[in-house]
Amino acid sequence: MEALKVHIKKNDSVLVLSGKDRGKRGRVLAVSPKKGTALVERLNLIKRHTRPNPRQKQGGIIEKEGPLSVSKLMLICPRCDRPTRIRRQGLENDKRVRACRACGETVDK
Repeated sequence: MEALKVHIKKNDSVLVLSGKDRGKRGRVLAVSPKKGTALVERLNLIKRHTRPNPRQKQGGIIEKEGPLSVSKLMLICPRCDRPTRIRRQGLENDKRVRACRACGETVDK
């Protein structure tokens, strides 16, 4: 399976476009380009029934984030604080960065 070109990165602020968490915002915890998914903080929570083990003394039902498809996520521009599409912009040192379509500000530091 070939890795997808992903428009979001870890620690980006995103908006969920569809599904049970539609309209909610969150911070990206991890991105998996091979699967085309991302984990978003406190969104798409799933319940996991776990047994006690040496690392986790207490067993029971644990809530954790489930993967969301990156096609359901839209980046929120840090400058204009609105959901926006991304464009790739070349800098003078031949480096390509992500830029906001609305305000033109670069998203990458």
